[in-house]
Amino acid sequence: MTIDLIIKKFAHNHPESDTTLLLLAYEFAEEAHRGQTRKSGEPYIQHPLHTAFMLTQIKADLETIVAGLLHDVPEDTSYNIDDIKKNFGSEIAFLVAGITKLGKIKYRGIERYRENLKKMFLAMAQDVRVIFIKFCDRIHNLRTIEYLPHEKQIRIAKETLEIYSPIAGLLGMWRLKWQMDDICFKCLYPDEFAKLEHKYEVEKKAERNQFFLKVKNELVSKLEVASIGYNMEMRFKHLYSIWQKMRAKNRKFNEIYDVFAVRIIVPTIDDCYKVLGIIHSTWRPQQERFKDYIAMPKPNGYRSLHTTVFGPEGKSTEFQIRTQEMNEESIYGLAAHWYYKAKMHNDDTIKHQPAWIKDIVMLQKDMKDTNNFIKEAKIDLFRNRIFVFSPKGDVFELPESSTPIDFAYAVHTDIGNKAVGARINEKITTIDQELKNGDMVEIIIEKNRQYPNRDWLKFVKTKHARDRIRQFAKPSTLKNIKDFFLRK
Repeated sequence: MTIDLIIKKFAHNHPESDTTLLLLAYEFAEEAHRGQTRKSGEPYIQHPLHTAFMLTQIKADLETIVAGLLHDVPEDTSYNIDDIKKNFGSEIAFLVAGITKLGKIKYRGIERYRENLKKMFLAMAQDVRVIFIKFCDRIHNLRTIEYLPHEKQIRIAKETLEIYSPIAGLLGMWRLKWQMDDICFKCLYPDEFAKLEHKYEVEKKAERNQFFLKVKNELVSKLEVASIGYNMEMRFKHLYSIWQKMRAKNRKFNEIYDVFAVRIIVPTIDDCYKVLGIIHSTWRPQQERFKDYIAMPKPNGYRSLHTTVFGPEGKSTEFQIRTQEMNEESIYGLAAHWYYKAKMHNDDTIKHQPAWIKDIVMLQKDMKDTNNFIKEAKIDLFRNRIFVFSPKGDVFELPESSTPIDFAYAVHTDIGNKAVGARINEKITTIDQELKNGDMVEIIIEKNRQYPNRDWLKFVKTKHARDRIRQFAKPSTLKNIKDFFLRK
């Protein structure tokens, strides 16, 4: 990897930007790391160069890429944060400090790891660009993981799947998530990885290519008649996600039907719906397999049309239809979203934090014990997120599998305490019913009710609901008797 490739890629993404700072940062890092080598034997400077290049691939801003070049300088060289601040300014120094504060998570015992993990959450809450750098740093380390002792390989792979990968999913950074997942899968389950890779890459590759050509041949002429510009490609489910689905559903490889999909990228949102109409007029759609994530994006911002049809030879065929901007955002998530927002508004300072990052700050305020903090973060924040609506149209973000009681407490503590029932999409339902993305939820309350039901603790999913139920639930009879005698 060379600095010239990084500058070229950055200039392509940001043609109006001055790249002088990138060259200066490289020269500073190269001098700082001179004489250092990695476990693989290559010069150490290759690590920050690869980290920075991956940051250009996700369309990160100048400050983030410069921080990527410099991210190991304070930790591994004679230079410190003050030197970086003096040469590159306070913003870049802040980002590098955010990475430095995380410490060497990978090589220190489990208690130190948990403490550093807590620091990582809080650093993200201050500026999520820190985790962009950490992802790219981690991926390049994973690519050379075979040079480490076996025990460290296993530890790194496990913590990556447990922590880094879910965060990448929350941020919608799927390309980075898939890279981490598949490398860790190969490290942790080498035999299963090899078997699945053979089936996927050798046994089924030619068959998939032939089927894709059949689909493409049927659609091309219709798209051209409609004067729709397009790019059509195959999308593949990655090996780790296939393996997870096989295990979760107890299925064989041949019984997983969404391994392959056709992705069509078009210029505008109007074109997305036109292409959908052409596909549905060509093949019979499977109504239960249509998702409009353009009208109702996923919580991480993902937008696309998904439809599954009975395609050529009657085979179930999935299509994903989106614009180029949506495609970039589906691959690189929040980083690409900021890039397009900055282009639209000519403003490179748009850095909106996702709602779940704010939850980290609240969790930290409520919980001082590190082990409990990590446990609650995994349970409450690392689930997939859903959007649900109140009857007034207000939007609430909750963890997947949340219930009407979780929703009630998200609206207001008093609503939760007085809840006796719920309507989901105008249908009466139980209060432990699992909510789905896009549900409209109305809570039925009893005004004279004073206490929530302690049994709700058996099914609620959010920490906020659990805490409020414990706080306001009616004391047990045994406790009342004890309090009575104490008062006496």
